[in-house]
Amino acid sequence: MTTVNNYINGEIVPPSTNEYLDIINPSDSTTLGKVAISNSTDVNAAVTAANNAFPKWSNMTVKSRAALMLKFHALVRKNANELSKLIVLENGKNMTEALADVAKGNETVEYACSLPQLMQGKIDRVSSEVTCRDRRDPLGVVVSIVPFNFPFMVPHWTLPIALVTGNTIVLKPSEKVPLTMWKVIELFEEAGFPKGVVNIVNGTKEAVESLIDHPLVKAVTFVGSSPVAKLVSDRCHSLNKRCTALGGAKNHLIALPDCDVKPTANDVVVSYAGCAGQRCMAASVLLIVGDKEGTQQKAILESVIDKAASIEPGTDSGKMGAVIDEQSYKKIISYIEQSEKEGAKILLDGRSWSSQQSGGNWIGPTIILHENKNDKAMKEEIFGPVLSVHFVNTWQEAIAIENNNPFGNAAAIYTSNGGHAEWFMKRVRASVSHSLSYTCLYDFF
Repeated sequence: MTTVNNYINGEIVPPSTNEYLDIINPSDSTTLGKVAISNSTDVNAAVTAANNAFPKWSNMTVKSRAALMLKFHALVRKNANELSKLIVLENGKNMTEALADVAKGNETVEYACSLPQLMQGKIDRVSSEVTCRDRRDPLGVVVSIVPFNFPFMVPHWTLPIALVTGNTIVLKPSEKVPLTMWKVIELFEEAGFPKGVVNIVNGTKEAVESLIDHPLVKAVTFVGSSPVAKLVSDRCHSLNKRCTALGGAKNHLIALPDCDVKPTANDVVVSYAGCAGQRCMAASVLLIVGDKEGTQQKAILESVIDKAASIEPGTDSGKMGAVIDEQSYKKIISYIEQSEKEGAKILLDGRSWSSQQSGGNWIGPTIILHENKNDKAMKEEIFGPVLSVHFVNTWQEAIAIENNNPFGNAAAIYTSNGGHAEWFMKRVRASVSHSLSYTCLYDFF
């Protein structure tokens, strides 16, 4: 049982509220510990500490800051197994996924170590007797508000870069998964980061709003649902603060009749069921082009079902973990039930997993065949191991469905023809698109 308090100016500080939330293991519903619920008083203490540490930290050379980050990078590698075990406990991922969470986050740490070469700025002679100088200067206190789904990786989208460039940090981890970053603080200390440079405030809505509103905070990064991302962005911009707010996704996969069935099916399942579907790059909709009674089209769908049905519950490598909490479980179930009411056919029903496990938030890979492209599950982010399948007659129909998607994080096209792949890649509106053919199959999601 661990008590996760706040970490302010190098000290462990209980919340002024004296209130805590339980930290629950998604796999068996046991209590792992408790985490602080902070208020504006705690936020002010953390931001003030970060602001006080800023002048000395920002006046260090970039090389000196990067040297500390390089020590941190080595410590993360040394402690990767321990960090991953914490991720398995509090998030529910399997061990392979947890190790990947740490490894991907540490890649950004490694990138940040190269910033002495990347942020040198430039001098341009723009006209006669006029010279412009481009400098990269730190802002001050940066706040990072992160979700539950990648306890190590997502915080490290912000922390290493912000720190090496000379900013100080206040992190607000997800209250559902605070243990991983609590361990990371030990590694920052061991690496030699000065007091006040990295701070943690735990909590919920009040802590988030207080961090955004604090006058000493210069920039905010956020990852979460689209409605909340918009609220965060609007609130920051109304205060003239810099903000990066990342929201939801509804990622479309398009399988053409000439795709290689087995690797296509494998990739589709890895995409939508990996990390129990709780990632913004997970597949959500599979559009199969052609007659649904066609031999190739039936083979694609049957292979996807067979591959998904072979997945077992658990946190061992190769298995699929539980979803984060009861609220998420109920939300996912509601989408499946709504699909049934709308006339969709459940081809693989993951609801059976809950009765097979003792405790925890278990729902297995689920596949829904939709006749109507406007079904709720076809259009909204579910954030669980649910794949919506819809047959389309033409390429244009597939593109129209993808283009009408309000999220558009990623898209993938499965084909064995490079020309077909190019046609789709020029027309999809997702931010990231991939064409996958023959042996060029990778787990992009």
